[in-house]
Amino acid sequence: MRMSAWQTLRTWAHLFLVGVRRRMVLGARAVLIDGDRVLLLRHTYMPGWHFPGGGVEPGETAEAAARREAEEETGYRVEGPMTMLGLYLQVNAATNRDHVAVYVGRQVRQVRPFVPNGEIAEIGWFAFDALPEGASPGTARRVAEIATGARDLPRLW
Repeated sequence: MRMSAWQTLRTWAHLFLVGVRRRMVLGARAVLIDGDRVLLLRHTYMPGWHFPGGGVEPGETAEAAARREAEEETGYRVEGPMTMLGLYLQVNAATNRDHVAVYVGRQVRQVRPFVPNGEIAEIGWFAFDALPEGASPGTARRVAEIATGARDLPRLW
């Protein structure tokens, strides 16, 4: 069914106002795995080690955003299928309304060398059982889920 121009405008306005009022954001993270190692990064603007990721753009799927962010931030491309690990509520001092879709990619290839920049200070591959000091709590919980196969952990980031 096709919407008229008026219906399209009303729908857009409604969704925009709901988004402003509720202030919810959808983010995507990519867990890149090579055997028993996981790729993590350290931002320039916040502490800790994290999975690559960022916001889902309008018209983009969460999986596409995870793939895009991984490649932009690390130089690694997910070439095979990605599986969704879960959807998590991010709760911290800044927000209690953001959701993060987490995808796992096990077939990755470096397509360009990583160069530190204004957003990403460094990247590194770490064994599941030897995460770097300062790995964010959400990152550590997701690695534990993957390593143990547990699916009963809290759905909080």
